[in-house]
Amino acid sequence: MEFLLLLEIFSVVTGLGFIILMIYQKIWAWPIGIISSLSSIYLFFCSKLYAESILYFYYVLIGIYGWYIWQKNRDRDFTVQIKKSWYFITAISVGVIFSVILGFVLNKATDSPRPFADATSTIFSLIASYMEAHKVLSSWLFWIAINLFSIWLYLDRGLKIYSGLMVIFFLFSVAGYIQWRHSYQNSQASLSPNSLQ
Repeated sequence: MEFLLLLEIFSVVTGLGFIILMIYQKIWAWPIGIISSLSSIYLFFCSKLYAESILYFYYVLIGIYGWYIWQKNRDRDFTVQIKKSWYFITAISVGVIFSVILGFVLNKATDSPRPFADATSTIFSLIASYMEAHKVLSSWLFWIAINLFSIWLYLDRGLKIYSGLMVIFFLFSVAGYIQWRHSYQNSQASLSPNSLQ
């Protein structure tokens, strides 16, 4: 079995471990995610998905950041939060602007066959990862859209196993949204006046 295929399988298995642990808000999601991201950097570079390689380098950094944030707040009331609609609109607007900018850069500076698709997936994943580190519920909505889009993107580049992983990630993202929403509702219920009586 060739090295890149083995690396892809390893990345998929550790990626699945990451998302399952993240759904249940387990701090060990972060180191598993870091390992998965490190193995993915080389894989995507070899597949000419340069922005994806940069994205997975960012995942390593956000993994360290998320691990730090969750560890720092381990003994505090660090619960899932819902932001106001302006936060969501701002995130989408920033994502669109930077996707176009990065798309132009990739189009001019690399041989990427899908520069704008690669850029869009990358930028919105950056945003979703940051939101996830702060337990923002809508991060899962971003992941649902990103994973659906990535099914096509990875299939287009011949990464069949990764494309299959995106199908699973899509389903897990839906489950993550449901689980985090349930967690948010429970935390709100515990703060209600009735729960204090």
